[in-house]
Amino acid sequence: MSAPTDNVHSIHRWHTLTLINPSSHRHSLVFSLAVTATLALAVHFSYAEPGPWAAAHVLSAMAVLPATQLADMLVIRNREHSKAIHLSLFGTAAWLMTASAGVGAAAVLGRDAVPMQHLTVGMMVFAAFRIGMLTSVLGVSIRRAWAVCAVQPLALYLAIVPPAMWGALADPVSLAFGAAFLAIATAWSAMTDRAGRPPLRSTHEVIQAYLTSLRRDHSEMEALLERHSHPLDVSTTQLRLRSGDDRTDMRLVLPGVHPGPYHPVGGSNIPYLIYKSLDSSAMVMHSVSNHTHNLPSRGEVDRYLESLKSSTVAGSGSSCTEPVTAVVNRARAIGVMFEGSALVVLSLSPHGMEDLPTRIKSAIEDHALKAGIERVMVVDSHNAMGDEISGADEDDMLAAARSCLDSLRGKPMHAMEVGYANSSGMGIEAPDIGMGGLGVLCLRVNGRERFLAWADANNMENGMREHIVGALAAGGMDLLDVCTSDTHFSRTTVRTRNGYYQFGAVTGRAQAASWFAEIASRARASAGSASFEVLVASARVRIMGEKVFEDYSAALYRALGLTKAHSALGLGVFVASLVLVP
Repeated sequence: MSAPTDNVHSIHRWHTLTLINPSSHRHSLVFSLAVTATLALAVHFSYAEPGPWAAAHVLSAMAVLPATQLADMLVIRNREHSKAIHLSLFGTAAWLMTASAGVGAAAVLGRDAVPMQHLTVGMMVFAAFRIGMLTSVLGVSIRRAWAVCAVQPLALYLAIVPPAMWGALADPVSLAFGAAFLAIATAWSAMTDRAGRPPLRSTHEVIQAYLTSLRRDHSEMEALLERHSHPLDVSTTQLRLRSGDDRTDMRLVLPGVHPGPYHPVGGSNIPYLIYKSLDSSAMVMHSVSNHTHNLPSRGEVDRYLESLKSSTVAGSGSSCTEPVTAVVNRARAIGVMFEGSALVVLSLSPHGMEDLPTRIKSAIEDHALKAGIERVMVVDSHNAMGDEISGADEDDMLAAARSCLDSLRGKPMHAMEVGYANSSGMGIEAPDIGMGGLGVLCLRVNGRERFLAWADANNMENGMREHIVGALAAGGMDLLDVCTSDTHFSRTTVRTRNGYYQFGAVTGRAQAASWFAEIASRARASAGSASFEVLVASARVRIMGEKVFEDYSAALYRALGLTKAHSALGLGVFVASLVLVP
């Protein structure tokens, strides 16, 4: 069985295909018009006598293209004009490349003239391409796709080719090759749609729901995910810190679910929603979990948030130890003991890693119990980009956590003072920061202050944490760590390979350090004698689980294999057409 992260990575690689489109349908319109004009001019310079009629044919094609785009809009799913424009861009580009290959073949084969039939074959390639895109991406049935696949190509052909040359449309060899392309496209469409069966009824349905969700209409995708999810009991832990004068009342939250799967679907913005439900006075940490713990729909998100209102007190007190840091090679564990409860923050920064596997949390909890510690709250700091943790790093991480817990067990308790501040009111709306902004906790124990910083962000640029720690140290502030929530919220449309901006990808390091220094100063000023409560809430919610990712990954993998095979077949037919078309 594949690991969950492998399946997620496999699916995520398909996200890069959505970046092929120009960022705006307006760009696609301009490019498609330019390609069409190039085709029209090429026809007149290659097949007809250049003259004043060339401009008329170019202008005619310029009128036909947007008219047929509007016609396409009437048949595609949700009648999206932008997708009709993108479709025509790639179709006309395929036609231009096919025709150009015909010109090149004629030169290589030593023909005196470029066969007009190559333009006809290119038009058929255009029509075949439309069958594939209309059925897989645009939600058109195979029958309707066949009915409309040739409308735009034929209309453009008649606009750019002089009437005296329309006879090339009846060439039997060209039509035979065209029929082969149409058959390949039809077979590809039928087979890729069934690639996910039996778990998935339709692979195309998933692709279409995904693309629709990118326009913020997430209902279809959530319905699909919820259909394949399963119920699970999850537990959320909060460390509530309150000063006696009520100047500070904040929570460190370890959710029982994971942000995701992607904005705006399901629990993608769950850190901010938790933050908001706790009066915007919280630091929602990344627990040791992965995408199998994604909430598939907003209904499940609401059910989960409601459960936080029924939290029970599992421990309380007014003292804690001084923080302890244990480092083993690249792994680091920072811990504080709040009487019978330990908080441990894990990191590989600046080297980075993916989500920590849950087996690490289980091993740490087992060690804590053997050490006589009632409970341990494990935080994955998620503060540097990297791959899945290696075996050596995992062993070092466990060794650092165990050493940290052993040190905490023997340290004396002291009365504590706590202060907290966040970026509310600072006007921070950077693309790499979520709606929860930034926050800083000030913990004063035994006369010494330490700070813990937090960003509502999807991971961090490598080295960002070290720069911020160093900058605050220069200002006399001992910053233990900078953690992120791993939110999957996005303020803007993101066209990167990752599908998101990690903290530091847009925000400069100096700017981030300045923000945290300002917030830390306010947290320090608000610090006062405090007490703590450990709150635990349970909820039964539907999570996506591992099988959803397995099924989707397998379907996309098989679809990719079919695409490669049909592309190779189509390329073979195309090469044959370059040689055999008279």
